[in-house]
Amino acid sequence: MIKEVTRKSMIIRPSGRSTDYISPSFGYGCLYNCTYCYMKRHKPEGLDYADTRSVTDILTEIDHHAWFDTTEKPNQTHEKYITYDISCNEDFALHAKYHDWERIFGFFRDHELALGSFATKYVNEDLLKFDPKGKVRIRFSLMPEKLRKELEPNTSSILKRIGAINAFKAAGYDVHVNFSPVVVYDGWLDDYAELFAILNSQVKKEYKPEVKAEVIFLTHNEDKHEYNLANNLPGEDLLWRPDIQENKISQYGGKNIRYEHTIKHNFVYLFREAHDKAIPWNTIRYIF
Repeated sequence: MIKEVTRKSMIIRPSGRSTDYISPSFGYGCLYNCTYCYMKRHKPEGLDYADTRSVTDILTEIDHHAWFDTTEKPNQTHEKYITYDISCNEDFALHAKYHDWERIFGFFRDHELALGSFATKYVNEDLLKFDPKGKVRIRFSLMPEKLRKELEPNTSSILKRIGAINAFKAAGYDVHVNFSPVVVYDGWLDDYAELFAILNSQVKKEYKPEVKAEVIFLTHNEDKHEYNLANNLPGEDLLWRPDIQENKISQYGGKNIRYEHTIKHNFVYLFREAHDKAIPWNTIRYIF
Protein backbone atom coordinates (compact mmCIF):
# COMPACT_ATOMS: atom_id res chain seq x y z
CA MET A 1 0.00 0.00 0.00
CA ILE A 2 1.22 3.48 -0.93
CA LYS A 3 -0.24 6.32 1.11
CA GLU A 4 0.30 9.98 1.88
CA VAL A 5 0.74 10.73 5.58
CA THR A 6 1.31 13.63 7.95
CA ARG A 7 4.63 13.27 9.73
CA LYS A 8 4.46 13.70 13.50
CA SER A 9 8.13 13.32 14.39
CA MET A 10 10.51 16.09 13.37
CA ILE A 11 13.56 14.70 15.13
CA ILE A 12 16.91 15.24 13.41
CA ARG A 13 19.28 12.46 14.52
CA PRO A 14 23.07 12.51 14.53
CA SER A 15 24.71 10.22 11.99
CA GLY A 16 28.41 10.99 11.81
CA ARG A 17 29.36 8.47 9.15
CA SER A 18 27.61 8.92 5.82
CA THR A 19 26.30 12.36 6.81
CA ASP A 20 26.38 14.63 9.82
CA TYR A 21 22.66 14.13 10.45
CA ILE A 22 19.60 12.14 9.41
CA SER A 23 16.57 14.24 8.58
CA PRO A 24 12.96 13.39 9.44
CA SER A 25 11.58 10.94 6.89
CA PHE A 26 10.15 12.18 3.62
CA GLY A 27 9.32 8.53 2.96
CA TYR A 28 9.09 5.41 5.11
CA GLY A 29 9.22 2.01 3.45
CA CYS A 30 10.50 0.81 0.10
CA LEU A 31 8.99 -0.56 -3.11
CA TYR A 32 12.10 -2.64 -3.74
CA ASN A 33 12.49 -5.97 -1.95
CA CYS A 34 16.20 -6.31 -1.20
CA THR A 35 16.59 -9.36 0.99
CA TYR A 36 19.04 -7.79 3.48
CA CYS A 37 17.15 -4.48 3.91
CA TYR A 38 16.87 -3.28 7.51
CA MET A 39 13.80 -1.20 6.60
CA LYS A 40 11.93 -4.37 5.65
CA ARG A 41 12.40 -5.62 9.20
CA HIS A 42 10.03 -2.88 10.34
CA LYS A 43 7.82 -2.33 7.28
CA PRO A 44 7.80 -5.41 5.02
CA GLU A 45 5.52 -3.86 2.40
CA GLY A 46 4.37 -0.50 1.06
CA LEU A 47 5.45 3.12 1.32
CA ASP A 48 4.29 6.07 3.38
CA TYR A 49 5.27 9.47 1.98
CA ALA A 50 5.05 12.90 3.55
CA ASP A 51 2.24 15.27 2.59
CA THR A 52 2.85 18.88 1.55
CA ARG A 53 2.48 20.21 5.08
CA SER A 54 4.99 17.68 6.39
CA VAL A 55 7.50 18.53 3.67
CA THR A 56 7.29 22.18 4.71
CA ASP A 57 7.77 21.21 8.36
CA ILE A 58 10.77 18.97 7.58
CA LEU A 59 12.53 21.61 5.50
CA THR A 60 11.81 24.25 8.14
CA GLU A 61 13.29 21.98 10.80
CA ILE A 62 16.44 21.35 8.72
CA ASP A 63 16.80 25.10 8.10
CA HIS A 64 16.57 25.94 11.80
CA HIS A 65 18.87 23.09 12.73
CA ALA A 66 21.57 24.08 10.24
CA TRP A 67 21.74 27.67 11.41
CA PHE A 68 22.26 26.65 15.05
CA ASP A 69 24.43 23.58 14.46
CA THR A 70 27.98 23.57 15.83
CA THR A 71 29.50 20.84 13.61
CA GLU A 72 33.07 21.79 12.78
CA LYS A 73 34.03 21.88 9.11
CA PRO A 74 35.81 20.51 7.23
CA ASN A 75 35.09 16.92 8.27
CA GLN A 76 34.88 13.64 6.36
CA THR A 77 31.23 14.17 5.35
CA HIS A 78 31.98 17.45 3.56
CA GLU A 79 34.58 20.19 3.47
CA LYS A 80 32.09 23.02 3.90
CA TYR A 81 28.43 22.06 4.29
CA ILE A 82 26.40 20.39 7.05
CA THR A 83 25.17 17.16 5.51
CA TYR A 84 21.72 15.63 5.96
CA ASP A 85 20.63 12.15 4.86
CA ILE A 86 17.11 12.68 3.50
CA SER A 87 16.48 9.04 2.63
CA CYS A 88 17.49 6.84 5.55
CA ASN A 89 14.18 4.96 5.47
CA GLU A 90 13.54 4.66 1.71
CA ASP A 91 15.08 4.84 -1.76
CA PHE A 92 14.39 8.47 -2.64
CA ALA A 93 15.30 8.17 -6.32
CA LEU A 94 12.92 5.25 -6.77
CA HIS A 95 10.09 7.04 -4.98
CA ALA A 96 10.76 10.53 -6.38
CA LYS A 97 7.42 10.67 -8.22
CA TYR A 98 5.67 10.54 -4.86
CA HIS A 99 7.72 13.46 -3.51
CA ASP A 100 7.91 17.12 -4.44
CA TRP A 101 11.55 16.35 -5.12
CA GLU A 102 12.34 19.52 -7.07
CA ARG A 103 11.21 21.60 -4.11
CA ILE A 104 13.33 19.51 -1.73
CA PHE A 105 16.40 19.65 -3.98
CA GLY A 106 15.84 23.38 -4.52
CA PHE A 107 15.87 23.92 -0.77
CA PHE A 108 19.34 22.40 -0.49
CA ARG A 109 20.61 24.06 -3.67
CA ASP A 110 19.74 27.48 -2.26
CA HIS A 111 20.66 26.90 1.39
CA GLU A 112 23.86 28.54 2.57
CA LEU A 113 24.78 25.78 5.03
CA ALA A 114 22.99 22.50 4.25
CA LEU A 115 23.62 19.71 1.74
CA GLY A 116 21.17 16.85 1.12
CA SER A 117 22.32 13.28 0.55
CA PHE A 118 20.77 9.90 -0.24
CA ALA A 119 21.80 6.41 -1.34
CA THR A 120 20.01 4.69 -4.20
CA LYS A 121 19.85 1.51 -6.22
CA TYR A 122 17.81 3.15 -8.99
CA VAL A 123 18.99 5.34 -11.85
CA ASN A 124 16.23 7.91 -12.15
CA GLU A 125 17.02 9.93 -15.25
CA ASP A 126 14.27 12.44 -14.47
CA LEU A 127 16.56 13.85 -11.79
CA LEU A 128 19.04 14.86 -14.49
CA LYS A 129 16.69 17.67 -15.51
CA PHE A 130 17.56 19.50 -12.28
CA ASP A 131 20.87 21.22 -11.48
CA PRO A 132 21.43 21.20 -7.69
CA LYS A 133 24.78 22.97 -8.13
CA GLY A 134 26.62 20.39 -6.05
CA LYS A 135 24.26 20.70 -3.07
CA VAL A 136 22.64 17.26 -3.44
CA ARG A 137 24.78 14.14 -3.10
CA ILE A 138 23.70 10.87 -4.71
CA ARG A 139 25.41 7.74 -3.42
CA PHE A 140 25.07 4.87 -5.90
CA SER A 141 25.09 1.55 -4.04
CA LEU A 142 27.42 -1.02 -5.63
CA MET A 143 28.07 -4.74 -5.29
CA PRO A 144 29.06 -7.48 -7.75
CA GLU A 145 26.32 -7.87 -10.37
CA LYS A 146 25.68 -11.55 -9.62
CA LEU A 147 24.87 -10.58 -6.02
CA ARG A 148 22.72 -7.68 -7.18
CA LYS A 149 20.56 -10.05 -9.22
CA GLU A 150 19.97 -12.30 -6.23
CA LEU A 151 19.81 -9.87 -3.31
CA GLU A 152 18.45 -6.72 -5.01
CA PRO A 153 15.82 -7.95 -7.47
CA ASN A 154 14.42 -5.44 -10.00
CA THR A 155 16.90 -2.71 -9.09
CA SER A 156 19.03 -0.94 -11.70
CA SER A 157 21.96 -3.06 -12.84
CA ILE A 158 25.40 -2.29 -11.45
CA LEU A 159 26.60 -1.31 -14.93
CA LYS A 160 23.75 1.17 -15.23
CA ARG A 161 24.51 2.68 -11.82
CA ILE A 162 28.20 3.05 -12.64
CA GLY A 163 27.32 4.41 -16.07
CA ALA A 164 25.13 7.08 -14.45
CA ILE A 165 27.96 8.57 -12.39
CA ASN A 166 29.30 10.75 -15.21
CA ALA A 167 25.83 11.93 -16.23
CA PHE A 168 24.88 12.97 -12.70
CA LYS A 169 28.21 14.69 -12.16
CA ALA A 170 27.72 16.61 -15.41
CA ALA A 171 24.20 17.57 -14.32
CA GLY A 172 25.50 19.23 -11.15
CA TYR A 173 25.18 16.51 -8.51
CA ASP A 174 27.78 15.53 -5.95
CA VAL A 175 28.21 11.78 -6.59
CA HIS A 176 29.73 9.14 -4.33
CA VAL A 177 29.59 5.34 -4.35
CA ASN A 178 28.40 3.14 -1.54
CA PHE A 179 29.86 -0.37 -1.35
CA SER A 180 27.07 -1.71 0.81
CA PRO A 181 26.49 -4.27 2.04
CA VAL A 182 29.76 -6.07 1.47
CA VAL A 183 28.89 -9.78 1.56
CA VAL A 184 31.67 -12.32 2.03
CA TYR A 185 31.60 -15.63 0.14
CA ASP A 186 33.99 -17.86 -1.79
CA GLY A 187 35.51 -15.69 -4.53
CA TRP A 188 34.22 -12.38 -3.18
CA LEU A 189 37.54 -10.56 -3.63
CA ASP A 190 37.79 -11.66 -7.27
CA ASP A 191 34.29 -10.33 -7.93
CA TYR A 192 35.09 -7.04 -6.23
CA ALA A 193 38.31 -6.74 -8.25
CA GLU A 194 36.15 -6.99 -11.37
CA LEU A 195 33.76 -4.37 -9.98
CA PHE A 196 36.65 -2.01 -9.22
CA ALA A 197 38.00 -2.45 -12.75
CA ILE A 198 34.63 -1.52 -14.25
CA LEU A 199 34.41 1.55 -12.04
CA ASN A 200 37.94 2.57 -13.01
CA SER A 201 37.20 2.27 -16.72
CA GLN A 202 33.85 4.06 -16.68
CA VAL A 203 34.30 7.13 -14.48
CA LYS A 204 35.76 10.09 -16.33
CA LYS A 205 39.23 11.17 -15.32
CA GLU A 206 38.13 14.65 -14.30
CA TYR A 207 35.49 13.27 -11.93
CA LYS A 208 37.57 10.57 -10.23
CA PRO A 209 39.02 12.74 -7.42
CA GLU A 210 35.50 13.85 -6.49
CA VAL A 211 33.83 10.41 -6.40
CA LYS A 212 34.43 9.12 -2.87
CA ALA A 213 33.28 5.90 -1.22
CA GLU A 214 31.58 4.44 1.83
CA VAL A 215 32.10 0.77 2.72
CA ILE A 216 29.70 -1.10 5.01
CA PHE A 217 29.98 -4.81 5.66
CA LEU A 218 26.79 -6.83 6.02
CA THR A 219 24.69 -6.82 9.15
CA HIS A 220 21.76 -9.23 8.98
CA ASN A 221 18.85 -9.74 11.36
CA GLU A 222 17.21 -12.80 12.90
CA ASP A 223 13.65 -11.64 12.22
CA LYS A 224 14.50 -10.77 8.60
CA HIS A 225 16.20 -14.14 8.22
CA GLU A 226 13.04 -15.94 9.36
CA TYR A 227 10.89 -13.73 7.10
CA ASN A 228 13.08 -14.51 4.08
CA LEU A 229 12.90 -18.23 4.73
CA ALA A 230 9.13 -18.17 5.25
CA ASN A 231 8.63 -16.27 1.99
CA ASN A 232 11.18 -18.26 -0.04
CA LEU A 233 13.32 -15.20 -0.71
CA PRO A 234 16.76 -16.02 -2.16
CA GLY A 235 20.18 -15.44 -0.68
CA GLU A 236 20.01 -16.67 2.89
CA ASP A 237 22.96 -18.99 2.21
CA LEU A 238 24.96 -15.79 1.60
CA LEU A 239 23.44 -13.60 4.31
CA TRP A 240 23.08 -16.03 7.21
CA ARG A 241 26.55 -17.39 8.02
CA PRO A 242 26.72 -18.24 11.75
CA ASP A 243 30.05 -19.97 11.11
CA ILE A 244 31.72 -16.58 10.55
CA GLN A 245 29.20 -14.25 12.22
CA GLU A 246 28.41 -13.20 15.78
CA ASN A 247 25.30 -11.93 17.51
CA LYS A 248 24.79 -8.25 18.25
CA ILE A 249 21.79 -6.59 19.85
CA SER A 250 21.06 -3.30 18.10
CA GLN A 251 20.45 -0.03 19.95
CA TYR A 252 16.75 -0.62 19.31
CA GLY A 253 16.78 -4.19 20.66
CA GLY A 254 16.95 -6.04 17.33
CA LYS A 255 18.71 -9.43 17.22
CA ASN A 256 21.33 -8.73 14.58
CA ILE A 257 24.15 -10.87 13.27
CA ARG A 258 27.39 -9.52 11.80
CA TYR A 259 30.79 -10.85 10.86
CA GLU A 260 32.77 -11.92 13.93
CA HIS A 261 34.95 -8.97 14.83
CA THR A 262 38.38 -10.58 14.50
CA ILE A 263 37.43 -12.17 11.17
CA LYS A 264 35.86 -8.92 9.99
CA HIS A 265 39.06 -7.03 10.78
CA ASN A 266 40.80 -9.20 8.20
CA PHE A 267 37.96 -8.79 5.68
CA VAL A 268 38.23 -5.01 6.02
CA TYR A 269 41.98 -5.19 5.44
CA LEU A 270 41.59 -7.38 2.36
CA PHE A 271 38.86 -5.17 0.90
CA ARG A 272 40.85 -1.98 1.40
CA GLU A 273 43.99 -3.55 -0.02
CA ALA A 274 42.19 -4.68 -3.21
CA HIS A 275 40.30 -1.39 -3.50
CA ASP A 276 43.31 0.88 -3.06
CA LYS A 277 45.37 -1.14 -5.52
CA ALA A 278 42.71 -0.97 -8.24
CA ILE A 279 41.16 2.48 -7.73
CA PRO A 280 43.38 4.60 -5.46
CA TRP A 281 41.56 7.73 -6.68
CA ASN A 282 38.34 6.54 -4.98
CA THR A 283 38.95 7.83 -1.45
CA ILE A 284 37.25 5.68 1.20
CA ARG A 285 35.58 8.06 3.62
CA TYR A 286 34.88 5.33 6.15
CA ILE A 287 34.76 1.54 6.30
CA PHE A 288 33.29 -0.78 8.92
